[in-house]
Amino acid sequence: MREPTVVRRRRKWPVLAAAAVTLAIAWIGMWFVAASRVDKTIAGWREQEARAGRVYDCTDQTVGGFPFWIEVRCTHPLVTLRREVPPLAIRAANLVAVAQIFAPTSLAARIEGPLTVSEENGPPQLVANWAFAEAKLHGTPGSPDFASMSADRISIDRTGEGSNVAGERLLRADRIELIARLADGSAAADPVIDLLLRLGAAAAPAVHPLVAEPTDAEIAGRVRGLPALTPRSATAWLEQLRTRGTNIEIGKARVQQGEAIAVSTGALGLNARGTIDGQLQLTIVGVEKILKALDIERLVSEGNIGQKLNSLDRVIPGLSQFARKNAAPGIIAGLGAIGQSTTLEGQPAVSVPLRFTDGNASLGPIPVGRVPPLF
Repeated sequence: MREPTVVRRRRKWPVLAAAAVTLAIAWIGMWFVAASRVDKTIAGWREQEARAGRVYDCTDQTVGGFPFWIEVRCTHPLVTLRREVPPLAIRAANLVAVAQIFAPTSLAARIEGPLTVSEENGPPQLVANWAFAEAKLHGTPGSPDFASMSADRISIDRTGEGSNVAGERLLRADRIELIARLADGSAAADPVIDLLLRLGAAAAPAVHPLVAEPTDAEIAGRVRGLPALTPRSATAWLEQLRTRGTNIEIGKARVQQGEAIAVSTGALGLNARGTIDGQLQLTIVGVEKILKALDIERLVSEGNIGQKLNSLDRVIPGLSQFARKNAAPGIIAGLGAIGQSTTLEGQPAVSVPLRFTDGNASLGPIPVGRVPPLF
């Protein structure tokens, strides 16, 4: 009785072996089909970007990752921005793009530094380094629906040869993350884009004293009014935002620097001169520190305020100097009186509007600076 049972069990091995071989062949075929789709997707992205004047090249490109994922390795990637004047060249050490075999239109790219920015065929002017940097894309070249970029422990330095500020640290941050997601509509018609920017311990002392110390931020916004997500240069995107009257809605922004905290909501847009118009409602803990970083004493010495203070010398010589010394504390106290007293995260705060008029910024009635035209 046992002999027939043994025979039947032995006969299963050829069937299992055949099934395994068939499965292996099918898996290999699926991998090559997925790899082909990834290769076409990357080629499509490069073609799409080239139409916007951003040309991508590699010293060498290889496809690997068999059997569980598809890996495209680009040695010494180069991005040339043809529409900039003069054209700019962005170079990195290596770029590795990875896609899962079952999701060949979702790409994750690891970027190895250093990254340099220069005029085409010129010496580096900026150099960036980081511990880890990654970019993610989802969707097809004609219909993207998600993109993100992030970097950990990043620094950006000015290295322009012959410049008096060569070696200047422009930015350092523990983390930077930017996310763009298609929230409504489609890439081809009336897209609504959600944007999210996160900063961890970011500082840019060369840009402005206000951001000289480590700052944490999370800023969420929404862009409406674009006709389509067609390839364009950055300048063309800004021009379209202006001509269509598109605003960036700030759903909520939270910024913290030490004990000072600010949250805001509102909307910003571009006028005919390419400068910012709009208003944000700010709720601030530690407004004194922010005004000090804005160099309020200098601000009261310039513009209309400074002219009015100078006229005091006609009454009593030296009175304007005395007024300047006491103007800043008075402005701080006045801002607290003009703004609405409230609380933020359990701490006393003041709520005031931050207005942008043709690029000129004012915190309540106090002018605090000017944002230059964006294009």
